[in-house]
Amino acid sequence: MRTAEPLPAVGQVLAALATGLWHWDTATKLVTVDAEAARLLGLPAEQVTLTEAQARARLHPVDWNEIVSVVDLAAAEGTLAEVRVRIMDERGRVVRTVRSRCKPSYDRARRAFELIGTLQEVTDPSPGTPAGRRTVTGDWRRSREAFLLDAGRALAEARSTAEVLRVAAGLSMPGFSPDGLAVFGVEGDRLTIMGHHGHLPSDENPFVHMALETDFPAAEVVRTGRAVYLSSPEQYKSRYPLTWRLAERFGRQSWAFLPLTVAGRTMGAWLAAFAHPVSFTPDERSVLTTVARMLAQALSRAGVAESERELTDGLQRSMLPSLGPEIPGMSVAARYIPTGGGLQVGGDWYDMIPLPTGRFALVIGDVQGHDVRAAGLMGQLRTALRAYASEGHRPDAVLSRASRFLHGIGAAHEDPGDLRFATCLYVEADPATGALAIARAGHPDPAIRMPDGTVMNRPTAGGLPLGIDPDADYPTTELVLQPGETMLICTDGLIETGGHDLETGWARIRAILEEHRGGLEELADSLVQAVHGPSSHHTTGPLADRREDDIALLLLCREGEGCGCGDTAPVRPRMRRTILTVAQAEPERVAVARQQLRELLHDWGSADQVDSAVLLLSEMLTNVLVHTDTDALLVAEVAGEPGARRMRVEVTDTGDDLPHRRHPGELASSGRGLMLVELLAHAWGVDPRGEGKSIWFELREPDGSADPAEPDGSAGSAGPDGRPPA
Repeated sequence: MRTAEPLPAVGQVLAALATGLWHWDTATKLVTVDAEAARLLGLPAEQVTLTEAQARARLHPVDWNEIVSVVDLAAAEGTLAEVRVRIMDERGRVVRTVRSRCKPSYDRARRAFELIGTLQEVTDPSPGTPAGRRTVTGDWRRSREAFLLDAGRALAEARSTAEVLRVAAGLSMPGFSPDGLAVFGVEGDRLTIMGHHGHLPSDENPFVHMALETDFPAAEVVRTGRAVYLSSPEQYKSRYPLTWRLAERFGRQSWAFLPLTVAGRTMGAWLAAFAHPVSFTPDERSVLTTVARMLAQALSRAGVAESERELTDGLQRSMLPSLGPEIPGMSVAARYIPTGGGLQVGGDWYDMIPLPTGRFALVIGDVQGHDVRAAGLMGQLRTALRAYASEGHRPDAVLSRASRFLHGIGAAHEDPGDLRFATCLYVEADPATGALAIARAGHPDPAIRMPDGTVMNRPTAGGLPLGIDPDADYPTTELVLQPGETMLICTDGLIETGGHDLETGWARIRAILEEHRGGLEELADSLVQAVHGPSSHHTTGPLADRREDDIALLLLCREGEGCGCGDTAPVRPRMRRTILTVAQAEPERVAVARQQLRELLHDWGSADQVDSAVLLLSEMLTNVLVHTDTDALLVAEVAGEPGARRMRVEVTDTGDDLPHRRHPGELASSGRGLMLVELLAHAWGVDPRGEGKSIWFELREPDGSADPAEPDGSAGSAGPDGRPPA
């Protein structure tokens, strides 16, 4: 070029360098490209104005989204926007890769971006070159996307601040991984160190409780909410001379300080320090900014979760009672395991209440829901039940009053669609006699574990859940806990967790109860561990991270041979017994009595004898209900070693008339009861009592050596007076 000749136009220079020029106005949604830019886009080499849709059709769909994010980032930081873009042909094939650079400006009045930039064709970096070292696979974009997906997944799964910091320390960024990380928090007007990696424990001392007004990059980031990138020691020293000496001793070459922002509030800063020079291109800044956003969200979630756990512990400590002083002749064990979803406290509870009569009450219940309202209602209901019980009311009256109380709370609630109910089981126990008075409100029945390990469900009369009907009645069922027996009461979470229904869930619980050989506390642990793994605390700690429902359980053991209440393993006795009352007004309990006898004889050696015993019991109970006006008391027991045991079933009533044998006609509907007893039982009899009488029968378990042709009940029969022959 000769001296004094005018310089060529900008367009000529760019064309000579195979660089196109473009202009994009987001307000009009029009993109104008010159001839070279049009050629690079696969269009005729002439200036043309395109709509955004037409320009977007020439680019890879993923790259268009990236352009938008890079432009937003560059506009926020006041830097150049640089991005690599794949150009597509009409068949959707990539024909070339171009690099676009622009300086975006934002017009606040028009609320739009105006961008003027360049377009230049580039080749993919070759392995071994500085550009090629930016990615392991040679494709920076794919490597970056894979990294961000992995980082996002790992940070989303972190449940505590310590886990978030541990994940952040392990992040390996594609091509420019930092070797030093630090997370700064804010307390008042000072910085704090939440965690760091790549530094010694003592390295944090100069930065702890640093004032936000300090001339330090992290403090500036927190004050302004804008990132700070320092590509060289010289740049750091010139920009922050007062604090350069604090960073100089670490020997790093580049630093990135990014704001940790959640919901528009800067909660801290993240430092990524590099042992090698980093130019912080727009791509690299985009990755760092994305990681900082994910890190801020993860730290925010972890902080909320830790606050909830702290609140949970406080709620549990305040709401769940201690089991109080020891009870002479009895032992109690309890467990409460909260759900893992949301707040770690729900509507399940238990309580143990000393009564004015010298007895005590065990209460277990479940308020509908797993939220703060359920927890609050649980606390109110538990207090009300304790107050009613302490006044000396019987179990039925306690539950009736509690139901009216809960119904009143629901009726006064602002949202009538959020009415809550609660199931409950209330047991009044007499330590001296083992007598239990049980009232039930829609709750699972208790189970009894006998000294030899036999487990029996104890069906009890019950009413509606509390809070549904303020006038509901709750009948009381009387039971006796025999020496060596253990009663289990629990919420449905123990039974139905793991996809089980009531039937299969009880089968699982029954197996645990039958097989356990340790003490009462070990039994409680075994029950919850079988459902969810080891517990962290018997009343307050969460058991595991995943829960389907809360779990509450109480175990009451009456001390005696084989109970296992002490520190030693129980000794299995050779007798088990069940007692049940069948009232005149409850003929349906005959079926309950039959089921109780089958459960008592679950391991009897002869299935035919079990059927015979159930038939005879049904006849005896029906005889009392039909021919007297009194209730029937069933006492059934099994004694002896397996293979040589004796079964005795006795039904007692207070009627004066003694049963006698009759000779029914062919079409008679009754009169065969004693005939069946005489035919099937090995021994039977009728014993008069001071008030009333008892009729009983016995069966002996076959040892396998008897003549198989001999009927089960042919070994003995009663005499004409109803007594067994001598």
